[in-house]
Amino acid sequence: MPTSAERRRPAWAGRNYTLLTASAVVTNLGSHGALIASAFAVLGAGGDGGDVGLVAAARTLPLVLFLLIGGAVADRLPRHRVMVAANALNCVSQAAFAALVLAGEPQLWQMMLLSGLGGAGQAFFNPAAEGMLLSSVDGEQAGRAFAVFRMAMHGATLGGAALGGAMVAAIGPGWVLAADAAAFAVAAVLRAFLDVKHIPPREPGGGMLADLRDGWREFTGRPWLWGIVVQFSIANAVVGAADAVYGPLVARDHLGGAAPWGVALAFFGGGTVSGALLMTRWQPRRLLLVGTLCVFPLALPSAALAVPVPVAVLCAVMFLTGLSVEVFGVSWMTALHQEIPEEKLSRVCAYDWFGSVALVPAAMALAGPAETAFGRPEALWGCAALVVVVTAAVLTVPDVRNLRRRSKQVAGAVRGAEEQVGDGTAVG
Repeated sequence: MPTSAERRRPAWAGRNYTLLTASAVVTNLGSHGALIASAFAVLGAGGDGGDVGLVAAARTLPLVLFLLIGGAVADRLPRHRVMVAANALNCVSQAAFAALVLAGEPQLWQMMLLSGLGGAGQAFFNPAAEGMLLSSVDGEQAGRAFAVFRMAMHGATLGGAALGGAMVAAIGPGWVLAADAAAFAVAAVLRAFLDVKHIPPREPGGGMLADLRDGWREFTGRPWLWGIVVQFSIANAVVGAADAVYGPLVARDHLGGAAPWGVALAFFGGGTVSGALLMTRWQPRRLLLVGTLCVFPLALPSAALAVPVPVAVLCAVMFLTGLSVEVFGVSWMTALHQEIPEEKLSRVCAYDWFGSVALVPAAMALAGPAETAFGRPEALWGCAALVVVVTAAVLTVPDVRNLRRRSKQVAGAVRGAEEQVGDGTAVG
């Protein structure tokens, strides 16, 4: 007999989904406060903006290097164990970071090393977590489930950033890093209770390289999949450079400083929450067509900064952008859930994550030289133009325009037919 809590939950919000959502909220609250705390810890130790960038880069590099291996491991081992182990590594690295800061005078190399350990943990965690989430939802309400999950995540991101900033000012960055370590410990405990009995045992494979090749074949065999990942590898890179490098400079020179820029970023976060809320009600039939059309507004913030527009207009642009991009995010997760075999989800998600972050460090490094060579407004217009061009290009892929949301029965039949073809069995 279902418990009272189970009766109150929607049918699609099962035990695993609830645990995954709760643990993600906990870690997002801690991690986004810790991002602020780590920057102020570096500055408090006598570092400058370049040192802050080095610590951030030290986290990104292992994330890029180990993502594909993390995806293969997560499809080979029980995903919840990979998630718990990654959370444990993040807990230990953040606790050590906090201890160094609270003890006084942490060295730059120490902060970079601990940040790198955190990035390595995330490289194994992200594919496992996404694969686990995608396999935790069944039926035709998957899109609504993903929308609610993302709404909770974005809400925690906003709350974590606001709470983290206030805590850094009130009690110092060391204690905020310690709180993040505690959040990882709580999340690890929650994720240890995930139930994986519904996931079929993994068949013995031919080793890590064979698993990576199998994931690569799955990835490259679907034009809609690799096309959109290539699109976002470029779009994320130029938008990341615009937001992280040019945005603060425009805010300093034209908008009145850091506070208006912070407000604009908060409006973007509010837009993502609103977009997720919209997607709990809206289930577009042509998943990727609608989602990709909603990527075009991602060019608007760069264009707005290039003008530059007044703060109120920039906030409206950021809100609209956050809302529209979230429509893509939910549609993308629904397409992966519908089209990718369960046993390959983490490897495919790893290629997705890899494409999303691989070019970001290079774009950050080239942002300054591009401004020097072409001028800041021209560089920002270039960022906007690249987003439009790559998004228009991916619309030329027939599957992006034509892939439709399917019922559970149809999706299962199509997936079964694909597996038979892959095994060399005649279909038809």
